[in-house]
Amino acid sequence: MLEHQLIQSTGFRNIGPVGARTGFAVRIRIPNYHGTRLSQLDGFTVTVDGEVYGFEQNRLGIRDEVYVLAEMREETTARWGLLEWGEILVDKPGGLEPGIHKVEVLARIRYSYFPPDVHVFPMHEARLATLCVA
Repeated sequence: MLEHQLIQSTGFRNIGPVGARTGFAVRIRIPNYHGTRLSQLDGFTVTVDGEVYGFEQNRLGIRDEVYVLAEMREETTARWGLLEWGEILVDKPGGLEPGIHKVEVLARIRYSYFPPDVHVFPMHEARLATLCVA
């Protein structure tokens, strides 16, 4: 079951093989009041302990698919359902150290009833998250 908050309390983890981590993942719920097509999403900026990882490089994982920003902007058939979680995948060689981190996500979302180039609405959330295993 998903929590109401954008950043979920589970799923904060390093990615890549042990000893050769390639980055980390932050589990989120859809930043909208209903499911939406991926083309309505304009990326996710992640900040961990003050270090910013820009939306242009981060990827979004939903189910078994991973999308870069250009693919999300062009994707017109894939949808992200209201009750599904997603992951923001961030490149950071070596991953993050185990421990408590301040994690912030700035989700950029468009609404279909506004012209796409006019409004990108930011949704921001911050919380502390614990990474248990390096």
